[in-house]
Amino acid sequence: MAKKKETDAIFTPIGIESGNNGQIEKSVDLPDPTEKSHKDLGLSDDDAIKMFEQMFLQRRFEERAMQQYQKGKFGGFLHLYIGQEAVSTGTVHALNDDDDIITAYRDHGWGLLRGVSAKSGMAELFGKATGCSKGKGGSMHFANVEEHFWGGYGIVGGHIPIGGGIAFANKYQENDRVTATFFGDGAVDQGALHETLNMSQLWNLPCIYIVENNGYSMGTAARRHTVNEIHERAKGYGMKSAVFNGMDALTVYENMKNIADEVRKDSKPWFVEIRTYRYRGHSMSDPQKYRTKEELKKYQEIDPVERMKTYLIDEKVAKKKEIEEIEQRIEDDILEAIEFADNSDFPKDEALYEDMFADTPHFHDRK
Repeated sequence: MAKKKETDAIFTPIGIESGNNGQIEKSVDLPDPTEKSHKDLGLSDDDAIKMFEQMFLQRRFEERAMQQYQKGKFGGFLHLYIGQEAVSTGTVHALNDDDDIITAYRDHGWGLLRGVSAKSGMAELFGKATGCSKGKGGSMHFANVEEHFWGGYGIVGGHIPIGGGIAFANKYQENDRVTATFFGDGAVDQGALHETLNMSQLWNLPCIYIVENNGYSMGTAARRHTVNEIHERAKGYGMKSAVFNGMDALTVYENMKNIADEVRKDSKPWFVEIRTYRYRGHSMSDPQKYRTKEELKKYQEIDPVERMKTYLIDEKVAKKKEIEEIEQRIEDDILEAIEFADNSDFPKDEALYEDMFADTPHFHDRK
């Protein structure tokens, strides 16, 4: 295992000024990452390289998506996941392929790791018929049910009961699947969460409720919008809980694998807080005046993508040239995806009435 670098010391609370009242608030406090190597965790060299590939894919896809948004290729909302790629990557490797995942509107990375190709993802952003949701969902509604990704949702906390419902269905069918329901720290005070946690504990549902605490609910620091530690909410329901570092893919893998194995064994829910950080604003219109440049720079020094790249080279899992070849291949794939999206057709007018009802005629077919 590579020695910890000096930047690891940043995994301590960072004080920042917040608001106009001169109060000092803290952005998210990051627990220490694991000291275990990928081999200690039962992962092969190929697994570790795959993790980096997936993290870089998410990063480059969103960087290019941001550029296309700024060029006016598509509009609406664009919530970037940049900085949080270790959470999605570590989780997907920890879960079984048929375990279910559902998340909020910062969903591009999750889709890319659960079968949404770069082409169909970019086409969806462009509103094209070749998109993963046929161009009718856009940024906040990536989905791929065939690979058990039940989509991103635009209403804060609104998808949490759906995650509980999926877990209930899995328990009823006795299929041994675990449901991972992801949401942001801004959703922890929604009533739907607490109702769902209550029923999940009461009914012993095989579900993991995971808060991706990136430090800010839109522009409000977590310390200002919610009391005490988020993961401690589990105590009110007698639910098992955990909190760990989300800036390191191996740490996420280790913890999520252990939790998923336990949920699968005893069919009882967990409430998990993964502490991470987003480098971009809440959405493209966010000027990010609520945090300092110094804070952003410090977190960029522990960037999860660069951390994994350095790990692979230091541990001699891959050479620098091999990493560069991976990056170039992914870059080419993303550029090809942009061209594909640009040249794809928009949905036809009649598509407006499709996928709305089950076994009923479309409105325009009625006499």
